Amino acid sequence: MTKQINSKPDSETSTPRRSFLSWLWGLLGLAVFAEIIWLVASFLRPGKKQVRDSRAATLMVAGPVNAFQPGTVTAFPRGRFYLARLADGGFLALSRRCTHLGCTVPWVAGEKRFLCPCHSSAFDIKGDVLRSPAPRALDLFPVTIENAVVMVNASRAIKRDRFKKGQVVYPEKV
Repeated sequence: MTKQINSKPDSETSTPRRSFLSWLWGLLGLAVFAEIIWLVASFLRPGKKQVRDSRAATLMVAGPVNAFQPGTVTAFPRGRFYLARLADGGFLALSRRCTHLGCTVPWVAGEKRFLCPCHSSAFDIKGDVLRSPAPRALDLFPVTIENAVVMVNASRAIKRDRFKKGQVVYPEKV
């Protein structure tokens, strides 16, 4: 003869666990849905507008004309440019970024050239390419001279293929 064991049916023992798991999956689904909504809203929201005084925020005072000797290059790390005073007294503000891959090019005074440490491009004091692989001359920043003070607009670099005489800014003769 077989004895029957009085046991609870499966549905009664698994109900609390199943309801907990269903509740947990629902909570996780809501969290994922909320995150997706947040991402979509962040993507569609317009970006913050930056209020800038076009002249004051971007115009850097380099110094008086007499502070720069002809044939020298002065680095301005904050403005990401070099101020070159050519032998004839003119000024050029050259970008510090190599036109090949964007490495910072240092001025090597002993060789009188900019040498890229990444791929050995070389540029002269005017920013022209002396040795490739750089495809074009160093970018320029606009230079102005007012009251014998040199100022550079470091807000945007001007791309160029090669040096042209019209790119040089000369101080007024007194």
